Amino acid sequence: MPHRGLAILTAVAVLGAFALLSVGPVAAGPDPVILVAAASDLRFALEEISALFSRQRRATVRLTFGSSGQLAAQIEQGAPFEVLFSANEEFVRSLAMKGRIDRASVRLYAIGRIVLWVRNESPLDVSKGLSVLVDERIRFVAIANPEHAPYGQAAAQAMRAAGLLARVQPRLVLGENVSQALQFVRTGNADIGIVALSLAVPPAVRSKGRYQLVPAHLHRPIRQAVGVTTSAARPDLARQFVSFVNGPSGRAIMRRYGFALPGEGL
Repeated sequence: MPHRGLAILTAVAVLGAFALLSVGPVAAGPDPVILVAAASDLRFALEEISALFSRQRRATVRLTFGSSGQLAAQIEQGAPFEVLFSANEEFVRSLAMKGRIDRASVRLYAIGRIVLWVRNESPLDVSKGLSVLVDERIRFVAIANPEHAPYGQAAAQAMRAAGLLARVQPRLVLGENVSQALQFVRTGNADIGIVALSLAVPPAVRSKGRYQLVPAHLHRPIRQAVGVTTSAARPDLARQFVSFVNGPSGRAIMRRYGFALPGEGL
């Protein structure tokens, strides 16, 4: 069983888990609003893409970030999202089979990567790769909850493939999504984390810590898919936004945040 301190941190995580982060300006005047649910690894990339789309198309994109599994469950239960950007294509395809996502709109938009991340002041050497996780100085290792967060699933798969999961398990601290897992490390509540590359490369994060890529062959590909919901109030505008993300401007931004893209060796 995990250390007693894990119970405290997990309780804190659970209390905040269901307050998903919504960002974006409140609609003003006649500009239409698109309600977009997105995996938390997309926070920095989609905020930038949405701002650019809004300037060019005179539409407001309201973003809600969380774990893919939780967002998919909310859509299945009738949440009024118009687009789902999932970090696991299976959530989107499952919703399409259930009639919640328009099957014709489903498409792959990226493949993600995971990294080890520590604060700058940490004595841990992440260049050692996953073997650093058994360092005796580590109290807690943060990952997203594998039960509903694709990046947490990839982290667990990588540790299992490296033969380390059983040894690391007692030290695990589970965030409700990969962004929360990173926050545990940034705030010192965990000593190291396995998080999304897309959250580690922004300057505001990169200036605070160091990261090391986890070899992709240690986990199943993090295939990320998007779909427009069948209940979308503005399906045409929703499709325009999806096309913008998958178009030249959106792809350039996604590439900058470390994502591999469709047509580029996926």
